[in-house]
Amino acid sequence: MRDRADFERYVEQRSARLLRTAYLLCRDWGTAEDLLQTALAKAWSAWRRVGDDPDPYVYRILANTHASWWRRRWRAEVPTGVLPDVAEEDPTGEVGAREAVRHALAGLPDRQRTVIVLRYFADLPDPRIAEILGCSVATVRSQASRALAKLRVDPAAVAAITTGS
Repeated sequence: MRDRADFERYVEQRSARLLRTAYLLCRDWGTAEDLLQTALAKAWSAWRRVGDDPDPYVYRILANTHASWWRRRWRAEVPTGVLPDVAEEDPTGEVGAREAVRHALAGLPDRQRTVIVLRYFADLPDPRIAEILGCSVATVRSQASRALAKLRVDPAAVAAITTGS
């Protein structure tokens, strides 16, 4: 049986990685923090039922919560009185390459982006991703294959990958 100390240790050890995963799913740090906080609150309420390895459970909460938020989100234009500042490219190119990868990920359908983020950024194996998403391993592999095919033809993604960033 898990207790509060186990949960606190888990959050201390994994929150940075979970936050990065949440950011890659929603592409906004503020929303990623909200997503992670919501996921951890949901995990806390079921913590005593979580098995010895809480990662699949928490990643599944992250993915499902993101999907439910994504479905509800209003997708129209948002009027603003002040245009946002345009960021300049980092002289080292590293920031530009990371942004190109983020942009390429943003161009993927939600399910494919989730599979790519969980596979390559969270470093999870296909069976674990299938467990988190509630689908078969074959579905995970086909979604990953389709996503990688799209990324291979994206000029910005190709440039980012070939520069080694």
